[in-house]
Amino acid sequence: MESIDFAVLGTGGIGRRTLEVSQRKEGLNAVAACDRHGVAIDHEGLDVDELLEATEGNIAGDGRGDTDSEPLTDGGVSSDDATTSANVKQHGEDAGVVASEQAEPTDTPIDDVIAESDQFDAVLIALPNLEHDFIPRIADRFADANYSGVLIDVLKRSRVIDMLDDRADRFEETGITFVCGAGATPGLLTGAAALAAQSFVEVESVDIWWGVGLKSGYEDNRGTVREDIAHLDGYTVETARKLSEEEIEAIVDEHDGVLEFHDMEHADDVLLERAGICDAEDVTVGGILDLRNDEKPTTTTVTVTGTTFDGETGTNTFELDDDTSMAANVNGPALGYLQRAVERNRSGDYGVYGPAELMPGF
Repeated sequence: MESIDFAVLGTGGIGRRTLEVSQRKEGLNAVAACDRHGVAIDHEGLDVDELLEATEGNIAGDGRGDTDSEPLTDGGVSSDDATTSANVKQHGEDAGVVASEQAEPTDTPIDDVIAESDQFDAVLIALPNLEHDFIPRIADRFADANYSGVLIDVLKRSRVIDMLDDRADRFEETGITFVCGAGATPGLLTGAAALAAQSFVEVESVDIWWGVGLKSGYEDNRGTVREDIAHLDGYTVETARKLSEEEIEAIVDEHDGVLEFHDMEHADDVLLERAGICDAEDVTVGGILDLRNDEKPTTTTVTVTGTTFDGETGTNTFELDDDTSMAANVNGPALGYLQRAVERNRSGDYGVYGPAELMPGF
């Protein structure tokens, strides 16, 4: 396969690990990366090691503490961001990407990437979807610029899939292949469920139970933790977005650093339904996030129960090894799906796809 030139929107935890993992995959060439305050573009290929070293512990964020956040408008301010003065984890004169010698400061990082996008094969959107239509609106901006290529994200929220499906015709017109929910869950585990379902003529239930250990805690995983808190009892996306950093830290302390989730609004359900595996209501997702230990608090498991062609009820189970990190299980599949999507795009296959409809490349 020809080399793939790709860009990363957002250089918080997911974006940084994507750049790092891409160096271990053949044929991937990172040519652009941006965060809230800066952009680095080199069509020959970024010096990823220099970029990561320069920005280690120096990630640009906004006043909400979302290290992966990006501005939504040309003015560089998101639609609901009234407190953009703070930067998280700022050590040194510059915050984030601009600390790299390859980068330039900008008030319009996404627009700067879009302006060069006719030379990109793919763009990975590594941004937290704290507003339901945030990622779909990012996709709109690429379509408005007549971008033809791959867009891929690791979003977690079910209702966003419908928003992307509403744009499918537009994507087909402009030549965009959009792969949604292509991380661990949804993503790798959604695909595993689709494979496990092949033993059955009817799937009764799909249960996904995940475990993540992040000893680095909230300080190093602000966007992820804030988005996950929205799934706790008593919280919503809207209320989680408005929490101060002190309030989030208090929630983490209240749970002794261990957050447990049940019946999450996770896109696995609608992604499995749109792939014809089962009804969305038959899918449950939950898990445990330990912010004080790197060891996984529970084994990540996908359990698929169904009826075989000869009338027997059976259960197929898929487990992730406890030694595989969240970064490995999110970023490896994301880049694998990116590779497969580029193949589809180059053959003229456009529109919206979920991880249960594609096999990732390796």
